[in-house]
Amino acid sequence: MKAYVFPGQGSQFPGMGKDLYESSSVAKELMESANSILGFRLTDVMFNGTEDELKQTNITQPAIFLHSVAMAKAMGDSFQPSMVAGHSLGEFSALVANGTLEFADALKLVYARAMAMQKACEANPSTMAAILNLEDDVVEKVCAETEGVVVAANYNCPGQLVISGENEAIDKACEALLAAGAKRALKLPVGGAFHSPLMEPARVELEAAIAATPFHTPICPVYQNVTASAVSDPEEIKKNLIVQLTAPVRWTQTMNAMIADGCSEVVEVGPGKVLQGLFRKVSRDLPLSSGAISE
Repeated sequence: MKAYVFPGQGSQFPGMGKDLYESSSVAKELMESANSILGFRLTDVMFNGTEDELKQTNITQPAIFLHSVAMAKAMGDSFQPSMVAGHSLGEFSALVANGTLEFADALKLVYARAMAMQKACEANPSTMAAILNLEDDVVEKVCAETEGVVVAANYNCPGQLVISGENEAIDKACEALLAAGAKRALKLPVGGAFHSPLMEPARVELEAAIAATPFHTPICPVYQNVTASAVSDPEEIKKNLIVQLTAPVRWTQTMNAMIADGCSEVVEVGPGKVLQGLFRKVSRDLPLSSGAISE
């Protein structure tokens, strides 16, 4: 069973998608339609923008989403998923890939999500930090005991858990986690505390947009961040997508669930190879590859 997985924020790079645009007429058409829907030329920033310009949440999120979906479309008939999943933002790409969301609807949601998250970040100065080589339950316990808002946010792979919260609480938690035996506690260059209670204003804003968007029955299950299990019911998918902004990304659990359910090959669709690296941490034998253009 072939799984297609879609990356999230952090996998962007200058020039992203340019080769795809130039080599695939399907990708080019989709990218131009995205420019029209958004009302500005996102592709200009993707192809020619600086690293700093691409780091802005309102650019990063639609850019990664567009790159991923365009690559999936460019794969043509070779794109045959038995299961899909996406890391955080990547879940929107996965939902287009399995037919739950129409491309235009998903792009509008991604842009609304990016703008809402940007606002929430500006309202609450906050950050995230990667904790390396420490058991998940130890990280969770330290977060629970730390004063202020700090929570486990991204279960990326065994030995890599990202925490999220208020600046001061993150600093205190990092100090305590290093004392508890973490190899590293590395603050990340992000705009705010994604997947934490501090994203509640963004969740409320996005909920209204998601509620007004049609969701279809997918061609294959999506393993959602919130549940780390296969979901095919459109209403359940919608509910989980709303909760996603303030809930942790259970990626370690997702990878293990996909493998337990019979995943025999993983194809990463989008910029970079981050997710392949994470899968390698849970299975050394699983065949891993990046999406390839069919024309």
